[in-house]
Amino acid sequence: MVAEQGSVRVDSWIWSVRLTKTRSLAATACRAGHVRVNGERVKPAQAVRPGDEVRLFHAGRERIVVISRLVHKRVGAPVAAECYVDNSPPPPPREVLAAVGLRERGAGRPTKRDRREIEELRGRS
Repeated sequence: MVAEQGSVRVDSWIWSVRLTKTRSLAATACRAGHVRVNGERVKPAQAVRPGDEVRLFHAGRERIVVISRLVHKRVGAPVAAECYVDNSPPPPPREVLAAVGLRERGAGRPTKRDRREIEELRGRS
């Protein structure tokens, strides 16, 4: 359902356009301060309108979108993509996201030497 005017709750809109998997995840992100509308931290019930900029930090990256259309209910991916303009930075390459220092399953607890090697790989001192 596409709304031509009015406003929609920010958590409902984020879920409706498929930026989060569930509405409860969207509401939790709002409560945790991971959602900003026009630069201000918002609560889940905050109303949004077309033209508002929504910043969502979710799944390890920041999504920056400008609302172009409001939707009240969850819509398909092609329709959802038309409801916002995505200004997000490109995601980091997969090589950067690759897990560093993972141990094989069943290898047991790392020794002090193993822990130091893992921290060195991660770039920590």
